[in-house]
Amino acid sequence: MPTETADSLFQAALARYQAGESAETLIPAFIEVCDRAQKSSPAWTCLAWLYLLADKPNQALKAAQKAVKLSPEDPQARINLAIAMLETGQKGVRPHVELAQHIVMGIAEMREEVEGNFADGLKRKPDWKSLIRVQNWIFD
Repeated sequence: MPTETADSLFQAALARYQAGESAETLIPAFIEVCDRAQKSSPAWTCLAWLYLLADKPNQALKAAQKAVKLSPEDPQARINLAIAMLETGQKGVRPHVELAQHIVMGIAEMREEVEGNFADGLKRKPDWKSLIRVQNWIFD
């Protein structure tokens, strides 16, 4: 539907994710949102997360880099970038983890949101080693 706004597409795709739809089926919806709203950090952050869930770390890295560039203070964007960097063998993960850790320790709502995202990631992809590593770094 060409009359739908990027925001309404984003909200619909997010609702589908929260209802349990798979990352693979949602990636095209989030690509469309990112194409329509190229400066939407939340859309790029979600796309990076879906790529990570779908075992597409190279695409996740690009989407996460864009999300962090658009919103450097977003801890979830930094976490996604750190995970993607681990999964693609990149160096320089620590500054992203430390910044995310600083933000989530200082803002209770952010901490709750990030904790929920880690739990969701492990529910959808148990034994996700790089996610567990980043989670331990942030909360230990």
